[in-house]
Amino acid sequence: MSNMVVLPMIVPIITGVLLVFLRDYIKLQRIVSLLTMLFVMGVSGTLLYVVQHQGIVKVDFSGWLPPFGILFVGDTFALILVLTASIVTILCLVYAFATIGERHEKMYFYPFVLFLIAGINGSFLTGDIFNLFVCFEVMLLASYVLIALGGEKIQLRESLKYVLINVVASWMFLVALAFLYGAVKTLNMAHIAQRVAEVGQDPMLTTVSIFFLIVFAVKAGLFFFFWLPGSYSVPPTAVQALFAALLTKVGIYALIRTFTLMFPLDQGVTHWLIGTLAGLTIILGCMGALAGKDVRTIATYNVVISVGFILIGLASGTEAGYAGAVYYLIHDILAKALLFLILGTVVYLTGEIVVKNMSGLIRNYPLFGWLYFITMCSIAGFPPLSGFLGKVLIGQGAVEGQNYVLLALGFASSIIVLYSLLRIFLASFFGETTISEEDRIPIPKLAMTSFVMLGVLIVGIGVGAEALSPFVEDAAETLANPAIYIDAVLANME
Repeated sequence: MSNMVVLPMIVPIITGVLLVFLRDYIKLQRIVSLLTMLFVMGVSGTLLYVVQHQGIVKVDFSGWLPPFGILFVGDTFALILVLTASIVTILCLVYAFATIGERHEKMYFYPFVLFLIAGINGSFLTGDIFNLFVCFEVMLLASYVLIALGGEKIQLRESLKYVLINVVASWMFLVALAFLYGAVKTLNMAHIAQRVAEVGQDPMLTTVSIFFLIVFAVKAGLFFFFWLPGSYSVPPTAVQALFAALLTKVGIYALIRTFTLMFPLDQGVTHWLIGTLAGLTIILGCMGALAGKDVRTIATYNVVISVGFILIGLASGTEAGYAGAVYYLIHDILAKALLFLILGTVVYLTGEIVVKNMSGLIRNYPLFGWLYFITMCSIAGFPPLSGFLGKVLIGQGAVEGQNYVLLALGFASSIIVLYSLLRIFLASFFGETTISEEDRIPIPKLAMTSFVMLGVLIVGIGVGAEALSPFVEDAAETLANPAIYIDAVLANME
């Protein structure tokens, strides 16, 4: 069973390579890519069940025991994110079937989506920090193609900025890896944690950890997010939704894993810095959301706000904060995907991106309009929707960690989030319709299917939070007690 841990990364890569040779067979590409992601979802769900009942699972490649071999580790935190990412990718693919267009499909859209999810899943599951770098690069290489898919001038401009930022961050990642290996003589995450616990986190290791913080902050959009609004606005809508739902979450995952497992000892420096950056990110994100005039800009700054809010949970250094971060990550992946899919469809229906130039959509598309309303309420944290419990738990963690300024900023940001999204709702969906009956464009059935299923999920994980809580609590316990992860990985080390 443990050998299944590698499948969420390997299967999409193999299938993606196969689809490269099926460029002209669009229907076959759709079927194969959808079946691949359904398989990955099934595998990750099965592994999550196994971990809950049998403990953390791992696979050591070629029989090399830690810390020498390459290994993948499946704990509840990693697998719950793999499962959520798989579900979102499936629904974004379903949306793309109806909207992306044959021109884009023949530009290897499906292979690169599978390469993207392979890199994301590999980042969640690897137990080796060098392989985290490798999986990051797989993800980024696929995203470089997807962001420029279509070859429009604005896409090429934004993709150039996106590539340059990430190349610099990747170079910094390699430098940090070199210093880390020089200090502890291992790249196995669990072994690093063991070595750091044995010798203590001296100023050298704290400096290395700050280097990793900067690298992952760039990936997550934590304070260093100036590349994000443009990059997330120019690709096709299905790609925007995937980016908004998943890319920053990989950076957040890396931050949480790094500072709960490998470098948890000098929290007075590292967690204070994370908290400061989280607070500044929230403030700047709120300013951008308030100033934004078009729906895509407002949506991307809401992604920035959520990054800062989730990392309040990490900065708190408490189990409640970690539980809130995990729960809110699940919510945010689903809710941001739905938000970007809906707003991309708004642009498609109206031909406009500026909020004040749209109105009356709910008259022509009532179900569509109320799905946006549910999404808005969930992101703002209204009970009993999915965003509520995560915010409460992060707030509890902030109180326990005595981070009262972050607590105030986090909950004040909920008001700004509500206002910015409500502005779109009131301006675009209410009022006199700007679309005549003759110009009314039907929303594709597959697109509506994606909206409804994501809407059901964000309501379901809010109403059904009790069913999800054992998984979230287990993930938070592992993060708060790194010895659980270390013992599972290094159990057979000689």
